[in-house]
Amino acid sequence: MGKDVPAVAFTRDDRRKYREKVHRCLDVLAQMLRESRFAFDHPLAGLEIELNIVDAIGDPAMRNAQVLAAIARPDWATELGQFNVEINIEPQDLRGDGAVRLEDDVRARLNHAEERARSQGAHLVMIGILPTLCEQDLGAGTLSANPRYRLLNEQIFAARGEDLHLCIEGVERLDTHADSVAPEAACTSVQLHLQVGPEEFAAHWNAAQAVAGPQVAVAANSPYLFGRELQRETRIALFEQATDTRPAELKAQGVRPRVWFGERWITSVFDLFEENARYYPALLPLCADEDPRAELDQGRVPCLHELTLHNGTIYRWNRPVYAVVDGVPHLRVENRVLPAGPSVADVAANAAFYYGLMRVLPYDERPVWSRMSFRSAQDNLTAAARDGLDARLYWPGLGEVPASELILRRLLPLAYEGLARWGVDRSAAERLLSIIEGRCLTGRTGATWQVERVRARGGDRHTALRGMTLEYVERMHTNEPVHTWDVL
Repeated sequence: MGKDVPAVAFTRDDRRKYREKVHRCLDVLAQMLRESRFAFDHPLAGLEIELNIVDAIGDPAMRNAQVLAAIARPDWATELGQFNVEINIEPQDLRGDGAVRLEDDVRARLNHAEERARSQGAHLVMIGILPTLCEQDLGAGTLSANPRYRLLNEQIFAARGEDLHLCIEGVERLDTHADSVAPEAACTSVQLHLQVGPEEFAAHWNAAQAVAGPQVAVAANSPYLFGRELQRETRIALFEQATDTRPAELKAQGVRPRVWFGERWITSVFDLFEENARYYPALLPLCADEDPRAELDQGRVPCLHELTLHNGTIYRWNRPVYAVVDGVPHLRVENRVLPAGPSVADVAANAAFYYGLMRVLPYDERPVWSRMSFRSAQDNLTAAARDGLDARLYWPGLGEVPASELILRRLLPLAYEGLARWGVDRSAAERLLSIIEGRCLTGRTGATWQVERVRARGGDRHTALRGMTLEYVERMHTNEPVHTWDVL
């Protein structure tokens, strides 16, 4: 959600006032978009990384408060579960050696945090889903102490009126129920932010939707949940189900989920915020004192508190973000499809692949979304999450092809071109995108390495998962990309 909230009980009047404020914010945003009140010079890239905390044997360690106190840096924060933390990297310019500096910056921050975590008997792990998690690790008592998480949990279950049903089909099958949103904490991701101007937002969002499937296919890193081998990027299905406010009857009626790919290409960022207000009741109807209309009329920049809070409880895989930084309003596309890890080099490569594509695809004379149905983009994401690099994905001009072929033949050359347009040094671009190429050529992602290593270990599944997780942590800190990791 990105905001701290107090622990409160909501009344019917709170919900009415909040809805009115959301619509007032929406009207003000529309005026700001018409009047071009957004400052924008050139694209900036930023990211957030969610991590897990494990103990000496690889099991989840519920110690984020202690670990954060030991890290003692403002760029680190709690996440939903007590075994989660998050680091936020401010948006920055990738031109020149910016991509190298970004990777070095993340690496230095992670090294510091890992050293401090060890002082608490813990280790940090960048991985899509922690393989050693068990169902008993994810109850209401697992939630971090911040009141916003407990309040969110209460409101989701008040909306549902019943326990969550988690049912994921993959290599094996998971069918269980949960009495809290704690299973969402199993989903740890890398979120890529791209600051864009209002006129360019729709093209960038559409492009990000179109490449979501290939992104997940080449970065899959979440094959295990509760001891079962499921999908290559199980995190996608888990996140969709773990935050679902709809009982079965509302699903049957076609009510939209809170975790949503969307249903159409857009023509303006306003489309997304307007859909939020139209389709989704408030989970956290907290009104601020600010009158957005009065702020705008007096020449000040409104924060649009209610609109941004509401947006933060709707989990689009590519989410619009409105923010005010140093008194200037900005718009960002927040790309949320990627799992964390395996190494910082892999994270940097995934980011370079995405940012490169986002400097080419939005500017095509015949953009990909004009030649591809929205449903095809959604089906690509589903297939990629299920099968990783073995998925068959649709792309205009190629038809349905293996994910690795699509990436090698079509998308990697575009990513190289895009990084050149960013002004990224050629050597940095080649180093990072060669990691994407290496995964495609070897067929090895974080997900396939985990599965191959567990199968090679044999024996009791949980013991094998513990051993594999400890190996993963050791290899992660070498910063060698995952396609070079041995499995024997």
